[in-house]
Amino acid sequence: MQIDYDNLARTLRALTQGETDTVALMATVVCELHHADDRFDWTGFYRVVGPELLKIGPYQGGHGCLVIPFSRGVCGAAARTGQVQLVDDVEAFAGHIACASSTRSELVLPVWNRQGRLLGVLDIDSDQPAAFSKVDADALSALMSDIFAPVR
Repeated sequence: MQIDYDNLARTLRALTQGETDTVALMATVVCELHHADDRFDWTGFYRVVGPELLKIGPYQGGHGCLVIPFSRGVCGAAARTGQVQLVDDVEAFAGHIACASSTRSELVLPVWNRQGRLLGVLDIDSDQPAAFSKVDADALSALMSDIFAPVR
């Protein structure tokens, strides 16, 4: 089953309309995303909790890493650079943090609020190699912007 981004966007807009609490939004997004696509083995947020530091937030799947500095791993790279990280083979990513040995590919997106402050990153892991595409990255980036930094 591959994700229907238009349907997912409609569902998430309906579920999150009027909600301003970041953790509540993250929890709802993760739940809907994780169950929307069979490629998603681990789906979660890492929140910015201090200078150059991410801490695990709402997630679905097995245990995640609790703390990730901006200087390490795919999540750290997304937070540090502010750019989407689309990794076809995590073993080939220098400094990859293996929170789960089954992970083969990863998609990590920086998530910003309306004021342009980095809230954290959305991390999606798959046990399939090269599971994600630019279509996924673009659709999810637009969805995160719509939910966490809506234009009012």
